[in-house]
Amino acid sequence: MSKPRSALAPLSRRAFLLAGAAAGLAPAWTAAADTSAGDPKLDALFDRFVDEMLVESPETATNLGLDVGPHADLKSKLSDRSIAGAERDAVATATRLRRLEAFDTAGLNPQARLNYDVALYAHRLGDGGAQFPCGDNSLADAMGESATPYVVSQQSGVYSGVPDLLDTQHTVETVADAEAWLARLEAFAVQLDQESERVRRDAARGVIPPGFILATTLGELGDLRATPAEQSRLVASLARKAAAAGVPGDWATRAANLTNEAVYPSLDRQIETLRALQATAPAEGGVSRLPDGEAYYAWLLKVGTSTRMTAAQVHALGLEQVASLDAEIDALLRVQGLTQGAVGARLAALGRDPRFVYANDDTGRAQIVDYLNGRIAAMRPRLPRAFNTTNRAEVVVRRVPPEIEAGAPLGYAAGGSLDGTRPSIYYINLMDTSVWPRWTLPTLTFHETIPGHVWQGAYMTERHLLPLIDNFWGFNAFVEGWALYAEQLGDELGLYDDDPFGRIGYLQSMQFRACRLVVDTGLHAMGWGRQQAIAWLDDHNGCGRAEARSEIDRYVVGPGQACGYKIGHNEINRQRARAKRALGGRFDVRGFDDAVMLSGGVPLELLGGVIDRYVAGARGA
Repeated sequence: MSKPRSALAPLSRRAFLLAGAAAGLAPAWTAAADTSAGDPKLDALFDRFVDEMLVESPETATNLGLDVGPHADLKSKLSDRSIAGAERDAVATATRLRRLEAFDTAGLNPQARLNYDVALYAHRLGDGGAQFPCGDNSLADAMGESATPYVVSQQSGVYSGVPDLLDTQHTVETVADAEAWLARLEAFAVQLDQESERVRRDAARGVIPPGFILATTLGELGDLRATPAEQSRLVASLARKAAAAGVPGDWATRAANLTNEAVYPSLDRQIETLRALQATAPAEGGVSRLPDGEAYYAWLLKVGTSTRMTAAQVHALGLEQVASLDAEIDALLRVQGLTQGAVGARLAALGRDPRFVYANDDTGRAQIVDYLNGRIAAMRPRLPRAFNTTNRAEVVVRRVPPEIEAGAPLGYAAGGSLDGTRPSIYYINLMDTSVWPRWTLPTLTFHETIPGHVWQGAYMTERHLLPLIDNFWGFNAFVEGWALYAEQLGDELGLYDDDPFGRIGYLQSMQFRACRLVVDTGLHAMGWGRQQAIAWLDDHNGCGRAEARSEIDRYVVGPGQACGYKIGHNEINRQRARAKRALGGRFDVRGFDDAVMLSGGVPLELLGGVIDRYVAGARGA
């Protein structure tokens, strides 16, 4: 399940490594990295892009641990979320695109050419979002699973992103770090007002979130506002970090004063802005009702899948794959004596089975976290059977912060810093433990941690084998398709051999992603209403009405994103089958898996070329 929308602007991991090297911040291992595949002129162009993008998004510098040294000033800043700021971002993307298109590609070696093609694809995709002047449709949004028609929703807006950034990523080791925190609190208040202005501008253009989205969002904003300042993460986290580092000063009082005097008044204004929209908010959430909605959804589908598939093609594929997976699940359920009713109904009944349900209290939550850590530990010794590359891939399991869990995804990963000093975090939403029967947890864990998102991130952050010129743009279908492939590896590596219910959970997870193809396109291209989509998802997947409602609302605010999972997974497997046919007895899944990961993350339209190079190399070995 995907990461939530935040204030961060995800960029190329390759680019950040180059930025770190250029700033004298490169981790020690980069000195030994192979840069022979690069092109000096192209690398220099990318270096300049990096400097520009860091200034545009100070949050990302903090996210990747690059807000130090020459970039230390970024630690006290946040990005410009104003109307003018969004317009400047669009101009910057268009300008970089023209510079890429003007670059002389003659003589580029294959790896450098791939790097160029990936950057070009990303910028063209991001530039395409500028024709839809509502919500967030920038290059960073297209690369970060966060393109949305709504600036503020239960999954978008700085109200949730900035507190998480400060709490989990802003380090406090000196007085300057603490002062930078306070400066960001002031900037946070400004951002909230900037986004409120954009919400009003979009509403005047007819872009208003549906009433059910406004209700959830207002609930989250209200919970945040109701927390006494001194108890909020904005204050308590700073006080805790400063005390742990021995940083002198009354940081709690100063942060509480800023929160009460600047942040909370801005929150009040945002709450009033959204409340004012409720009277005219639509009842349904399909983007087809928005200005130029059909073209907008086509662009969002391309962002989500990095293919040229139409909504009709995606919908038909989803129906086909749901039927196929239903047959597999039915066979396994019958072995367990579950023979009556539709597959979805039997899965729902299994989800309520007391044998697998954790207590909905702190003891049950702690047991879930312990179980997740155990699944990670069980996977680690099996990884050499799937990869030639060895990564540390450190990860910490945490509960989603209670104040945002109502609108947050059920599980997601947050990447660690490039220098390895901050591990990745695997967040699990434990608002209601009943949504997590034990047999569903292994698959989610493999998806989010190893060999899924955290493992992929480790190729970028640890870099023992990767050249610095490698690209990572965060293409949704590659990132999420790989995470589904990681779930598949869990099965292939035997993690379900003695866990038949866990294997049912794995197949239900795959079927869930196939269902997404149906309901996302149903909502946004086929005229489906919210209740129809909720019922269809629950009836076919057995996930329960509450989870189905949360998921459908997610697709409402992030159209097309959920389609990338199964389409990406399908394409990775299609390329694996193609490589196996080409190589016959020479095929080694470890080499294939490394080739996919070492690509750094590419749009699906370019993945075939990556595998062509892998096959050619394997034949020559």
